[in-house]
Amino acid sequence: MTIQRMDNVGIVVDDLEAATAFFLELGLELEGEAQVGGPGVDRLVGLDGVRCDLAVVRTPDGHGRLELMKFQSPAATTAEPNAPTNALGIRRIMFAVEDIEDVLTRLRAHGAELMGELERYEDSHRLCYIRGPEGIIIALAEKIN
Repeated sequence: MTIQRMDNVGIVVDDLEAATAFFLELGLELEGEAQVGGPGVDRLVGLDGVRCDLAVVRTPDGHGRLELMKFQSPAATTAEPNAPTNALGIRRIMFAVEDIEDVLTRLRAHGAELMGELERYEDSHRLCYIRGPEGIIIALAEKIN
């Protein structure tokens, strides 16, 4: 086997504090925070003069991680803000939740917006897409018992 696991997904944000708070409210746990930079980081990522603040959050089971990054230098470039769900590239991150309506209520307090409607998928799940900080699309799935 060549792959052991998927370690994390990196997301570049402008407001690291708000993005971290959003994912903590969702139920992820803060694994750590750091500042990185220097020649080794420059060579690794192919940029010059990197200074980056980051926060790593993980799912409660410890298997999924997001690395939230705020570049102090060089300045982050922008992608299309609020891109639709069918735009090329990584479009969403899906999380399994226990009480989808409670999660929606809590995340709305952090600026999340429902993109469509809360839908029932056959007899298996209730699903919705929300747009969180920085335009990040999060899908929520609640298994129907």
